Amino acid sequence: MTLELHGPSALLALALLAGAPSYAQVAPERPAAPAVARDAALGSTLDGLLARARDIHPELRAMQYEADAAAQRIGPAGALPDPMFQAELRDVTNEMRGGSFNLLPGRVGSTRYQFRQTFPAWGQRDAKRDAAQAGADEAALRTDATWAELAMRIKTAYARWQQAHDTLLQSREILALVDRLESVAQARYAGGVAPQQDAIRAQVERTTMASEILLLESELAATRVRINGLLARPAAAPLAAPVNDADLPALARLDGDALRDRVLLRNPQLAAEDARLRAAERNKDVVWSNRYPEFTFGVAPVQTRNRISEWELMFEISIPLQQGSRRAEEREAQAMIAAAQARKEAAANELLAQLGEQLEALQAAHRVESLTRLSLLPQADLTLQAALAGYESGKVDFATVLEAQRQIRQARLTLIRTRADARMRLAEIERLLGETL
Repeated sequence: MTLELHGPSALLALALLAGAPSYAQVAPERPAAPAVARDAALGSTLDGLLARARDIHPELRAMQYEADAAAQRIGPAGALPDPMFQAELRDVTNEMRGGSFNLLPGRVGSTRYQFRQTFPAWGQRDAKRDAAQAGADEAALRTDATWAELAMRIKTAYARWQQAHDTLLQSREILALVDRLESVAQARYAGGVAPQQDAIRAQVERTTMASEILLLESELAATRVRINGLLARPAAAPLAAPVNDADLPALARLDGDALRDRVLLRNPQLAAEDARLRAAERNKDVVWSNRYPEFTFGVAPVQTRNRISEWELMFEISIPLQQGSRRAEEREAQAMIAAAQARKEAAANELLAQLGEQLEALQAAHRVESLTRLSLLPQADLTLQAALAGYESGKVDFATVLEAQRQIRQARLTLIRTRADARMRLAEIERLLGETL
């Protein structure tokens, strides 16, 4: 399409077009920052926020301490009970020898020293150790799940942070364009070739844009507070403007079947439920071992005056007669296994449903983003340029120009919003996977 303009109005239109930003670009250009500055400016990159949260977030540290505490239970769970020592003073009144009361081992009738050690039923120690190990694994995996949830929330907040910054930048550029439109309308009104209503409508549009910018600045401040809260920082702590605008992952990497397999294999919440199931199974083995007796062995030297006069050996066995209570404990253990299995299946179903929902939304955002970037934005840009040229030549009215700038603004905001939504959907998928794509 070729537009031919003549006369002074043509020069004014060309100046206006030269000063207006190009809306066919995907995103506003941001100056490249040195690597050291990017690392130092918290908020400029998502990686910096994630690294800060992993280091200092109190909830994550609490989960790590709990996982460490659970790991310390493994050794004691499989250890033997403490041995027992007993000292028995016989004939402390020394009646047999015609003496007096005494508590010294060498001055009583005799003193019996006994050392005893109890050995649990066969396999019980191993079962307790394995149950403790499964519990420690579950605690560690709960920590991973907590981090995956926290990382998702940070990624979502950062996507909103990028959206708010880009939207604010876009709105300010549109405001500058409206200012230029107002100047053109004022010039045409002064030359008697346009009504005063054009200048008034431009002023109304400018006021509307200024109000929207105020709301966007408020939204940006609220998002900053949200991010600071996720980083355990003061609400008013400053954050640098985002400097990166990474592309969305290719659709080829979003294969549904492959992602479902990865969720079932690597999701930390599902792995924690599996560890809970293993712990329940090993606890069942511990309960089953209570059917068998415990054994206690002991040795007892007997001291008479200042010498060991005899040795005794002792053997003790528990008699598991309370079968009713043991059967109840066994049924409880079986019920806990069934509950853990059902909980694992429910978690898997819920995670796969969430994956399907987020995957469909992400693919839809991909399509909208591509359509807007490759088709809608160039068309809206051409429409605006044609409307500006037509207004200068008197072929279209000012309402057509305003409508054209609103269309390109709406297209640009749609692109920003769609990208932010896609990033938030991607953050949800990465939470489900327990890793980044």
